[in-house]
Amino acid sequence: MNKKVKLSKRQIKEDKFATFMLTSKQYATDNWQFIIIGLAILILIVSSIVYYTNSLQKQSLEVSTQFARATSEYRSGNIQVAKLSFSQILDDFGNSDFAGKATFMLGKLNLESKNYVEATKYFESYLAKFKKDKLHRISSLAGLGTILENQGQNQQAADKFVAAYDEYPESPLSGDYLNRALMNFMQSGNDEKAKEILSRIENKFPGTDLLSKAQIAYREKGLK
Repeated sequence: MNKKVKLSKRQIKEDKFATFMLTSKQYATDNWQFIIIGLAILILIVSSIVYYTNSLQKQSLEVSTQFARATSEYRSGNIQVAKLSFSQILDDFGNSDFAGKATFMLGKLNLESKNYVEATKYFESYLAKFKKDKLHRISSLAGLGTILENQGQNQQAADKFVAAYDEYPESPLSGDYLNRALMNFMQSGNDEKAKEILSRIENKFPGTDLLSKAQIAYREKGLK
């Protein structure tokens, strides 16, 4: 009669481990192509992530350097070189954070050069594409107002300055925008809107030199 052999816990664990290893070896032998392909895909994914991260860092450094160089050219009075540099940023880094800054600067440079067609194009492009920077947005609206004012389109100019004020009423330039809106409404002969803007100045800036100048200009126009 055969005696049953009782295995110890250690022997049972070793037996399970040996069975697992043999099974794993057989699986690897039967499916080595799929394992290799899976590893290759994993390596490709990891390397792609690393490459993308490094590329972004390199791109960020490159575009910030180019923007600084373009700004330096502008401050040195090399306007044409600055325009080319800012335009190059839009061509090469149109999806970067600096694209908005470059767009605004191109509007500003063209306004200062009295190239109103190009200035209008870039200011309108900025307003259409970039929503976060309120100071650049109100400056773009004011830039469009200035262009219209210089072209004798005072009613439209006034509307832009009002829009600039409404976009950011707490900005340091909000009073100036209301004042320019007032002057342009008076120039266009829109007395009703001029009176409305004067009332807004009185409510927003009581007791200030801004209000005094606005009231004097209003009276000099013979308005009541």
